[in-house]
Amino acid sequence: MDVYLPIANLSVNGLVIVGLGVLTGLLSGMFGVGGGFLTTPLLIFYGVPPTVAAASAASQVTGASVSGVFAHYRRGGVDFQMGSVMVAGGIIGTAIGAVLFSLLERLGQIDTVINILYVVLLGSIGGLMARESIVSIRAERTGMPIAARKRRHHPLVASLPMRWRFYRSGLYISPLAPLLLGVATGILTMLMGIGGGFVLVPAMLYILGMSANVVVGTSLYQILFVTMATTMMHALTTKAVDIVLAGLLLFGSVTGAQLGAQFAQKASPVKLRLVLAVIVLLVALRLALGLGYKPDEIYTVAPL
Repeated sequence: MDVYLPIANLSVNGLVIVGLGVLTGLLSGMFGVGGGFLTTPLLIFYGVPPTVAAASAASQVTGASVSGVFAHYRRGGVDFQMGSVMVAGGIIGTAIGAVLFSLLERLGQIDTVINILYVVLLGSIGGLMARESIVSIRAERTGMPIAARKRRHHPLVASLPMRWRFYRSGLYISPLAPLLLGVATGILTMLMGIGGGFVLVPAMLYILGMSANVVVGTSLYQILFVTMATTMMHALTTKAVDIVLAGLLLFGSVTGAQLGAQFAQKASPVKLRLVLAVIVLLVALRLALGLGYKPDEIYTVAPL
């Protein structure tokens, strides 16, 4: 079933794109992270231009985050005060990312930068996840308990001025910390098309010191609005959002998320985390190899 993508300017197999959406949705439901960080690399592997892949993946993450926010809201798992500060930072970061995106596009380096960012980010996150999972599995086999990590914010966060009370998160910190974290997430979302959850959640836990029961819901709340802003910014500036591509991905991811959630209830969380870490590292390795491949055509002629 061939489908023409008007912005990407190529024909693709619609079932393959839906399948990619199912795969990322499956991972989202199984591991509790947005599939956006894998959607863009998989689309690039399939031949979609990195700029279109990043812009369209952001719109898919927006749709996939809505149901998650409502689910966590019903159980009181969203800190709207903290999330709103991060949303404000995310919108600022989106504007900064749009300027960087346009600059890199004019220089002809945007595709390379997107690939390098994915290699660095996925490689580091995957390595940390793999190490933590292996330690947990060894502890289960040997019966040695793992020392509980104390919940506290980073010393740099404690040194920032103008402290606020974030009652739902159980924190008394400066709003500058979540604001700056939101800015960083907004820039990454604009450049890479990710929701940012797999970066945001660890940062909220280990840098801000937030309570674990509100981290995921607050992260999804921030991701929802920042990806909306990112999609609008891409549509107005880069014009790289392919609505046909985003629609196919969203259709598949909604279905995959339901299947993944059911599977996650039956599997070991520690082993699932290790599987996710391996997948992330393999994707990072494939992107790294792609950066060093000699292309079939070294020179191409593009219309002005």
